[in-house]
Amino acid sequence: MDLLEKYNSVRKHSLEICAPLQKEDYVVQPVVDVSPPKWHLAHITWFWEEFVLAKYYPGYKWFHPRYTFLFNSYYNAVGERVLQLDRGNMSRPTVDEILDYRQHVDECMNKFLGGIPQSAINLVELGINHEKQHQELLYTDIKYILGHNPLFPPYRSGFSESQTNEVDHSFITMSEGKYTIGFQGNGFSFDNELGVHEVSLPSFSIRKSLVTNGEYHEFMKAGGYKNPQWWHSDGWEWVIENNIDSPLYWYSIEGEMKRYSLAGIESIDPLEPVTHISFYEAFAFAEWKNMRLPTEFEWEVASDYFAWGKRWEYTNSAYLPYPGFTKEKGAIGEYNGKFMVNQMVLRGASVVTPKDHSRKSYRNFFRPHLRWQFNGIRLCKK
Repeated sequence: MDLLEKYNSVRKHSLEICAPLQKEDYVVQPVVDVSPPKWHLAHITWFWEEFVLAKYYPGYKWFHPRYTFLFNSYYNAVGERVLQLDRGNMSRPTVDEILDYRQHVDECMNKFLGGIPQSAINLVELGINHEKQHQELLYTDIKYILGHNPLFPPYRSGFSESQTNEVDHSFITMSEGKYTIGFQGNGFSFDNELGVHEVSLPSFSIRKSLVTNGEYHEFMKAGGYKNPQWWHSDGWEWVIENNIDSPLYWYSIEGEMKRYSLAGIESIDPLEPVTHISFYEAFAFAEWKNMRLPTEFEWEVASDYFAWGKRWEYTNSAYLPYPGFTKEKGAIGEYNGKFMVNQMVLRGASVVTPKDHSRKSYRNFFRPHLRWQFNGIRLCKK
């Protein structure tokens, strides 16, 4: 597939994800970390306009002079922007105006890609993969929006959040030794995967299966959310301050524990991998089981020996640069590097991750209290 086909395919899919929504759903922002679907559609369009068309397309005319301010996400080098918390306050521009904006940019990009200069190819590849990241965020943000609506409307009936259950809870033992870490394949990767290097690891044992809903429910029934001995100090403060007593989207309805999924309210399958938990909760569960979370390096070297891809899997590794990491000059250099503080690494992929982002070197990262992504727990023996 050439760049033009890739571009049009990814742009089409962003709209397909939003197709089940009503227009009212496009504007809602329940919390700061969740962006309205309308904002996502506009931001990924702005990325193409700001970084590709404005630089490489001769005579390009900006669609609207204020859209850079409205739809810049975190690029300080580009200029001022709307505060993240205020994205849901923008009733204007309308959804229809955003769709017109997308059409304008798509028309120009299709002309541009017909004769793209060599110097722009890597940037276009980054833009395609940037939009795919926002497609995953669209799924999780839409789930948060609908999952906090008192009517619990389904996003799409029959949407499966886990294709298989976890039944093999045995452990794999990896030998002590030196292992190679980092992206080693062909094709696209993000800069935080680069810097292939060796790490020395002691022998360790890692579980083949993810922690299930049933196992996590046992933690809850055993008073896991009431006993500070299992928790980091920060995690315990988070539990108390926010009155946390279960994973996100778990609700007690008429005496039975249910959960909201993208298919609507449903019973909890005890064999399905638990999801929508924070790093704090993952760590506390592991402590309660007298286990631990793997490091990101342990996860990567062992990943060939177990199935993964249903949940982003917590590691006990802080998000830090690999040896030799360098940032690009200008705004594009802000893409990953500036977030390498106060974040924890997750590995693998989830049920809503684009297929070509599902690779063992991919380094996802979030602050330890966040749980709106499809994340889960894999245990190591202490």
